[in-house]
Amino acid sequence: MDILYLLLPLALILGVIGLGMMIWALKNNQFEDMEGAAQRILYDDDQGMIPTAPPAPTPAPNHASEPASEPECSPPRG
Repeated sequence: MDILYLLLPLALILGVIGLGMMIWALKNNQFEDMEGAAQRILYDDDQGMIPTAPPAPTPAPNHASEPASEPECSPPRG
């Protein structure tokens, strides 16, 4: 029963602090734009960094004139 003498005032103090923080947030327009932050993540900020056209493809090397070579990971011959 003695713990109630501690917990009841502590609960009231925390409630008053929470209410004060809520009133402060309302007065300072913290809840003005609820959708802005949620929508802002959907838009790209780096539009200038994205290339507009894909890079030109490099021509494929012609391997017809080269002799066939063994794979680099072939086991040693014994």
